[in-house]
Amino acid sequence: MTTVESSDRMTTTPSATRRPRVGLLALTLELYEELAPGVRAGREQWLRSAILPQLETIADVTFDRAVFRAEDVQEVVARYEAAGIDALLVVCLTYSPSQIALPALTRTRLPILVWNTQEMYAVGGDFSGEQMIDNHGVHGTQDLCNVLLRSGIPFEYVTSHVENPQALKPLADFFAAAAAAAGLRRLRLGLMGYPFPGMGDFAVDSTHMAATLGCQWISLPVEDYIERAADAPIERVQELTAEYRERYDVSDDVTAEDLENTARAELSLRQIVADRNLGAMTYQFMAFGEDSRTVTLPFVAISRLMADGIGFAGEGDLVGAAGAWLLNRLQPPATFSEIFTVDFQGNGLLLSHMGEANVAMARQDRRIPLLARPKPITRTRGRQLASATSFEPGPATLAALTLGPAQRWRLLAARMRIEDFGPLPGMPVPHSKLSPHDADVRDWLTAYAKAGGPHHNALCFGNATGNIRALARLLDADYCEV
Repeated sequence: MTTVESSDRMTTTPSATRRPRVGLLALTLELYEELAPGVRAGREQWLRSAILPQLETIADVTFDRAVFRAEDVQEVVARYEAAGIDALLVVCLTYSPSQIALPALTRTRLPILVWNTQEMYAVGGDFSGEQMIDNHGVHGTQDLCNVLLRSGIPFEYVTSHVENPQALKPLADFFAAAAAAAGLRRLRLGLMGYPFPGMGDFAVDSTHMAATLGCQWISLPVEDYIERAADAPIERVQELTAEYRERYDVSDDVTAEDLENTARAELSLRQIVADRNLGAMTYQFMAFGEDSRTVTLPFVAISRLMADGIGFAGEGDLVGAAGAWLLNRLQPPATFSEIFTVDFQGNGLLLSHMGEANVAMARQDRRIPLLARPKPITRTRGRQLASATSFEPGPATLAALTLGPAQRWRLLAARMRIEDFGPLPGMPVPHSKLSPHDADVRDWLTAYAKAGGPHHNALCFGNATGNIRALARLLDADYCEV
């Protein structure tokens, strides 16, 4: 699918969708250095020729050599840690005693995936002792996983052969989840305004959030937004208004002043995101209206920033913003949204919000309408424009990050389908229709509510349940598939 992107000159944030970085720890047996000195070189050659090219399709993999002594394992793992690797992939090229790797693996913070694989696909009547020596890593993985379990070290375990069509899918899910978890620990969120009064499902102790997920938030003054918008360079404003006219179906009643105000809002918000090194943000629309100098709201701005990988949720929802950012890291592009209305007859759900939706997910058979809201949602000096984005039809995943009982984090995921719906002439805000995958909408809503599903959620294309499940394990969070 082709996505709509902001022009290169407007991109002010680092990519939020970089490939996972994986360090490969390949283990062999020191005894073979004397008894069968060619074994290690042969296993390394197989790894380089058959395995690494396949792994490179799903991650950036670092590998130097196979190791068989504890001090060498420690050196390799330390080097991976220093390089900022997201995950550690352990492969036993032959049998390898667990206590060779255990000291390093007990100390590392890297997520560990043990991949039980080998060169041979079948054991037939011509099986030989030499082939057995080259293909006997499985009991090494069992030795290792036993001591990891006894030592309380979390790990994942996958058995597959590279010739199987789906061999790499669980690895890809784990690597994507590991990269997202690593990014979450570095994530900075911005809050402009304050959480919507009385909305309890995204209420959060930010100390708990920092201690458990690693992400932290900073306050963003509305005054800063107003002043930056007023000071935006006129040449940049003109460039951006021209881009709006080129990219979007601008309504006839939208004036040049409307577009200029909207462009100034976007330039302001982009500058704030860049200067504060934000990966995600949220704002409270009422806070804008409390300052009489506010000209317009940044609906178009945040819809385009989401296309650049910035996480977002409305109403001052820090948790929802982090959840949308996570889904975008796992399976981009992703958007913030909210279920507004039930379509009982069509077994569907209407998604919408005040003016925010990822324009990179817009349907590709028409331009996105750019409209003025007929009624301001809060006091502003000028009119409030919004992109009436309707999403590209097809398979999708709805997800949400929330807190469950005993302050445990919970990730909800549901396979859905985006229907061929919208944009409607009477809807000057984002809107799409979603239907549950192979389920009655009534049963789905009941299950979502009983699982603690919040009213803010995130949406991406395709089936992302595998890597969301893997992420939940890495975050020690509950996983609920609805």
